[in-house]
Amino acid sequence: MKLKIIHTNDLHSHFEAFSKAVSLIKQFKDDNTLILDGGDFADFKSIELQGTRGMAALELLDYAGYDALTIGNNEMFNGIDTLEHMASNSPVPFISNNLLKSCRTKIDGVVSSTLLEKKGLRILITGSSPDMDVFSDGLGVHMTNYNNAIKAEVAKHAGNYDLCILFNHLGTFADDELVTELEGVDIILSAHDHKLYPQAKVVNGTIMNSAGCYGEYIGVIEIEVSDRGVDLLHSQNLATKDAHRDEGVLSILKRNKEKAIEVLSEPLYTIETPLWHDVLEENPLTNLIADGVRDMLDCDIGLMNSGIVNAGLFGYVSNKKLIEVCPSPLNPTSFEVQGKDLKEAIGQSLDAGICLHDGKGPGFRGRFVGRLHVSGAEVIHDGKSIQEIFIGGESLNDEKWYSVASSDYLQRGSGYPALANNRGEKYLAEEIKDVIRIYAEKNEFLTKSGISRWKENVDMKV
Repeated sequence: MKLKIIHTNDLHSHFEAFSKAVSLIKQFKDDNTLILDGGDFADFKSIELQGTRGMAALELLDYAGYDALTIGNNEMFNGIDTLEHMASNSPVPFISNNLLKSCRTKIDGVVSSTLLEKKGLRILITGSSPDMDVFSDGLGVHMTNYNNAIKAEVAKHAGNYDLCILFNHLGTFADDELVTELEGVDIILSAHDHKLYPQAKVVNGTIMNSAGCYGEYIGVIEIEVSDRGVDLLHSQNLATKDAHRDEGVLSILKRNKEKAIEVLSEPLYTIETPLWHDVLEENPLTNLIADGVRDMLDCDIGLMNSGIVNAGLFGYVSNKKLIEVCPSPLNPTSFEVQGKDLKEAIGQSLDAGICLHDGKGPGFRGRFVGRLHVSGAEVIHDGKSIQEIFIGGESLNDEKWYSVASSDYLQRGSGYPALANNRGEKYLAEEIKDVIRIYAEKNEFLTKSGISRWKENVDMKV
């Protein structure tokens, strides 16, 4: 029997491109077609998803005719409750054979595999989610060893399928290793590292493909399954850029955006103290965030870059406004760093050129890196260089390890490389915009945010 498989991966809520991808899917699918997604379809940078708890993504998957989806890291980033809500309400199976709650129990709605049938052909589809390492506890999830999980899933269904498709959100490096040792798997479709193969390849008798990212391509694989095994007849990864936009997708997005805006625009509370913002100057909004993460994580110092927000905050506060002000899905993060590295990073904030560097990095949705803001510390400078830094009232010790509350962006050394020399990192499931939401409502934090922590010593100026 001949079978066509159309697959996507790592869309990251690029729904404009998805509307074009759906046009191609409709053009190429027939009665013997499976439509699959390899994860990171739902990126919660999208207001349509944030305002509907991911339901807009389910509508899109169902409309386009998807048969299954493997859970990527972005499906987890809005918290375990949202993932359960999506998986439990989805008409499309949410698959992961190695993903559990942090308490090692099953996630409601998530299945380890699904068995489909096309004209008598029994098809087993399974897939694995990426190990989030130190992020896992903060997200409330636990990943088992994917190698063992895949083997166990295949063994469990042995004799009950004619074709096995493994859809992994692990990266092509993992698939290259798996293909040499797995038995019972006919096709491996890769995701997570955004690789685009020119076309599918066959390694050790296993068909492998990866279709890039952001909806820029769809993968099309045509196979024949017979008593001899599985043969690759044809494959191509088709660019979507010149396809027309599917009106059904656009209608779903429009309707859900209106719904999301209505929900997210509901006022949470009102603030009378303006939390103004500036990329280069010390400002109360970034001070508030630094104070907030330090309070949440109970550290010696709070440290935050002003580029993490795009505008100030005043008057009524809503979830929509918080998303607009702070769109980056970055997490409050604690780590330890030595005084000499802290001093180097803080000193670089006096250089406007560094502050105005492109802030690109994982999860960053702003433009500039921005100036570092501190909490629990006082910085004495002459406008060009640091004269002294006090932490907890004591002069900074170059060799001492200080606990720092910040974001995962700075923990990775983005913008300020010296901060990457850290240890003992821990992450919270909340996002930085949640820090603003929590602490902008507290009068004592609003008042404290206006107190300057950077002191210019004019007597030191030349």
